[in-house]
Amino acid sequence: MNRLLFEGRSLVGIVSSVIRQDDKRVALSRLDWERMYRLSDYHKVANIVYIGLLGYRETVPDKWRDRFFKRYQESLLFGEHCGESLKEVLTWLDMREVSCTVLTSETVRGFYKLTETADTGAVQIFLEEEQYYLAKGFLVDLGYETDETYKGFGERMKKVSGVSLTLYRKLPFRTSKYTKNMIKILESAQIKEPYEHIWTLPAESELVYRMAKAAYNYATDDLTLREVLELMLCHRAWKDEIDDEILWKRLEEFKIDGLSEKILEIAYMWFGEKTDTFLVNRADDMLVYDILEERLLSRGIINHENDDQALKLQSLIEKEIEKEKKAEGKNIKREKISRFFGEKRRKLTWVFPDYHYMSSIYPSLERLPFLLPIFWLLRGMRLWWRSLTG
Repeated sequence: MNRLLFEGRSLVGIVSSVIRQDDKRVALSRLDWERMYRLSDYHKVANIVYIGLLGYRETVPDKWRDRFFKRYQESLLFGEHCGESLKEVLTWLDMREVSCTVLTSETVRGFYKLTETADTGAVQIFLEEEQYYLAKGFLVDLGYETDETYKGFGERMKKVSGVSLTLYRKLPFRTSKYTKNMIKILESAQIKEPYEHIWTLPAESELVYRMAKAAYNYATDDLTLREVLELMLCHRAWKDEIDDEILWKRLEEFKIDGLSEKILEIAYMWFGEKTDTFLVNRADDMLVYDILEERLLSRGIINHENDDQALKLQSLIEKEIEKEKKAEGKNIKREKISRFFGEKRRKLTWVFPDYHYMSSIYPSLERLPFLLPIFWLLRGMRLWWRSLTG
């Protein structure tokens, strides 16, 4: 367990030093680089780590330094093609009157001091189901392939150039409260100029979406450092243009305002600047952040959760998943029963063909339809005799 937290905290240290552009030191010589690469790749920060490792050639084995460099190259490619590719996709959708909402845009790239440290999958688009498959077909024609599937919700599609987009046909949340409040967020979307059918969320709504998603992912142990980092970057960039009171009121409707605030606070503690004023009113009890940090960095393996909102949200999600499993089990059972009786019907149909088929073999049956059972018997005896003599 200590090793798990040591690696997680080391990863935070490397990422924060690059984001802040300071000279914070991490004990690189003590790290297991295979585990560090897999951890940083899961948290979608491998490209940032590569920059943090520059100048430590002798410390990091060539194999793993090359892996980090590959992720860094992907981020460079993404930066070169992101704007152009996104414009191409949105223009095509708009020309064909395919309405969609951009949930998280490439705007966040401008909040990084070094743009090559930005994520390669920042753009998320929501479409109605019918239009979702139309948009997906277009992306396939453009050379995109499915990179990751979110069962029942959508998928992330990626191009060889490094450009990727996440398409949702259903927002990735299970509880009724989340569904209800996410609809409100979608209703706040505005037309994205110069398009006529492309909608985008205003800064306040996008921040609510990001914070709600972060809290949800925390409760399912799927929250990544990249999400936490971008939450802080967006909040810092937009805090002067949004109404704080409305922001927290909307998060209170999700029943995650307290949890969201803690996640945002630890984001500032990890990646923020000393000049950031957001942490002035943070909790005095550091145990609050220790519990959150341990759960997040260990992906739930270390879990001493005591936050009421996190526990309640987790319980609601688990209940919905259990319902889905039961429904899926019932569907599988129905399919098995249907296949069983379908097979029986096919066998019966073969043994006792319908009147029209029998009439085509025995024309006299047309004049004497009531003798159909006799002709079934005659056909059966003929097939039996053929099997013996054949």
